[in-house]
Amino acid sequence: MYDIAIIGAGIAGSYVARELSRYQLNVVLLDGENDVANQITKANSAIVHAGYDAVPGKKKGLFNAPGNIMYEKVCKDLGVPFKRTGSLVVAHTEREMMTLQRLYQRGVMNGVPDMRIIFEDEVHEMEENLAPDICGALYAGTAGLVSPYELGIKVAENAVDNGVELKLNHLVTNIAKKDDGTFKIETTEEDIEAKYVVNAAGVYADDIYKMVGDPYFKILARRGVYFIFDKEIGDLVHNVIFPCPTKNGKGILVSPTVHGNLLIGPDAMPVKKGDIDTTQDRLDYIKENALKNCPELEHYFNKIIRSYAGTRNTPVADTYTTTDGDFIIEESPVKNFVNFAGYESPGLTSAPASATYCVEDVILPMLERDGVHVEENKDFNPKTRPHIIFNQLSDEEKKAAIEKDPRYGKIICRCESITEAEIVDVINRNVGATTVRGVTKRCRPGAGRCQGGFCQPRVVEILARELGCDMEDIMYDAKDKGYILSGKTKNQ
Repeated sequence: MYDIAIIGAGIAGSYVARELSRYQLNVVLLDGENDVANQITKANSAIVHAGYDAVPGKKKGLFNAPGNIMYEKVCKDLGVPFKRTGSLVVAHTEREMMTLQRLYQRGVMNGVPDMRIIFEDEVHEMEENLAPDICGALYAGTAGLVSPYELGIKVAENAVDNGVELKLNHLVTNIAKKDDGTFKIETTEEDIEAKYVVNAAGVYADDIYKMVGDPYFKILARRGVYFIFDKEIGDLVHNVIFPCPTKNGKGILVSPTVHGNLLIGPDAMPVKKGDIDTTQDRLDYIKENALKNCPELEHYFNKIIRSYAGTRNTPVADTYTTTDGDFIIEESPVKNFVNFAGYESPGLTSAPASATYCVEDVILPMLERDGVHVEENKDFNPKTRPHIIFNQLSDEEKKAAIEKDPRYGKIICRCESITEAEIVDVINRNVGATTVRGVTKRCRPGAGRCQGGFCQPRVVEILARELGCDMEDIMYDAKDKGYILSGKTKNQ
């Protein structure tokens, strides 16, 4: 019997787990995938938003700016790359300049620091490759870049380091509330019993809640398509470049990434849950709209190294609810069952603040109401074990690393200069990689120019060796993506 079961090991569920690990509680984190951060957290814009877009007074407005400020410490503690670049919301017309004024006022109400409206000359001085007809922009200096899947993985790892139990491949199939008020959670692997449940199941959060109560919210899946460009043009822009927002969303951004690439996207197409297909018409749409703000991109579409899609989990008004699209972070009408749902943008940015709120203002008061005395975990450590990034070391440090472990002298991924020792390290952690894509998410072999064309066979070999299994047992990514190898073609 667990004290608390959390359903969903994306950034939301993992962050709640980490905050709960500050206390002496028996917590389990469940996910149906074979890795954490493997759905929405894996594929998004990777932007740490300043907070001017969120409606003041709503949870998005309350948690965005504070979450942004918390990023530097949490990324330093967890060894996750984070960079403050600033952002520009650009305007092409006087009408759009009026929209920027409204965004600025929202930002002031949300407590966003370091904002200002700038005009044509300053915009083009900051970003020489933007469209010449841009007449102004809203500059926000606190906007930044992060690697969302690396953050999600490290947050989950830190939670496990501090006592949370992680159960992957545990797809929830049914939840029953027992006569004693506790919950029986049926999964594809085993039944889990818990006194309290936190539903952080992303795009499936409404489906999970329907298992225990009458629906009062519904989640709409919206697919967003992206392009990633080679690092050769990673400095085409220096800030995150947003178009002026419309009722349909923030629009197609052009942005550097924290690892030095360039990213454009996403669109926002309603789709069936789980649909992350890329289609030619939407890819063309991304290119066409990115060119409106950065026409120089036209010369570099041959530098694209990958296209992909992710989904957003938008709460929508329907026959069940009149939600206005805000985060849902509350004890549900079913006692002792918490919904952490509708966690779309700026969910990634808000995670540190909203997870703290979920624990301190929702879960702990709920436990106190039920007479549960909770003590702090005095052994809580906010930091994960350091991971050596070999290509960031000085020559002297590289020499010392190789002397200590010769595997640092063997380059596996040429594009990203990733060594065998780095790959071995990310496999042998509490929340270690078990798939090829899991290794890529943690230390980037296969994320470079050739997208694994050179290093993938060696990664498969290393995974099989470290996990003590046959190479035929190694999967590329999620179970539905299948195995890489089906058998030998010849005996050596």
